[in-house]
Amino acid sequence: MGESTMDKNQQAISLMKENKYQEAAALFNEVIEQNPGDPTGYINFGNLLLQLNETERAKRFFEKAIDLDENAATAYYALGNLYFDKELFSNAQQYFKQAIENGLEESDAYFMLGMSFKNDEQIKFSLPYLLRATELSNNDETILFQYGLALAQLEYLEEAEKTFHQVLKLNEDHSDAYYNLGVISLFHDNADEAMSYFEQALEIQPDHVLAANGKKTVLAFLEDQE
Repeated sequence: MGESTMDKNQQAISLMKENKYQEAAALFNEVIEQNPGDPTGYINFGNLLLQLNETERAKRFFEKAIDLDENAATAYYALGNLYFDKELFSNAQQYFKQAIENGLEESDAYFMLGMSFKNDEQIKFSLPYLLRATELSNNDETILFQYGLALAQLEYLEEAEKTFHQVLKLNEDHSDAYYNLGVISLFHDNADEAMSYFEQALEIQPDHVLAANGKKTVLAFLEDQE
């Protein structure tokens, strides 16, 4: 790949970040014309089309990239995201798996594969991928929180509790982490601790409906005890 092509790709990506889509498209077009056998231009153009919500056209560009190079991991990843956004989770799973198999050993790929299973209500299958994502990116509160949720849904409460505390170390204002710790405390019949967590969630986010309901549940329970 010639120096000028690399430069054009970089230039076009910069233009995309500045929302100058037409100029970026013209450059990507030149890249494709100069290197019709290289998948990179097609992948970049596909990402541009996604930004413009031209999903069907984007899909064709990613598929063309895979035709040119069946190991084009980022094209598989892009198609995974495309199907994920359409809520076609089993399609998304296939593409994220192929992205990983073709060398995209990144936390985002494992995270999205895990979320594809989770959103498809196959939480047990999501767990190893979400775990791997946390290992590759242990300071990402979104990944940690979703891993904690999956653990909690599968009733691995001790691990879930540890994970939500890790989330709070990264972001002490994570109201959903406090809420979920409150729910776990209720499972352990620790009403006072649950109340404390629900109140912390509400302090951060006064309109946290679930935490408000949790607090009501605890209050009703405590009144019954009197």
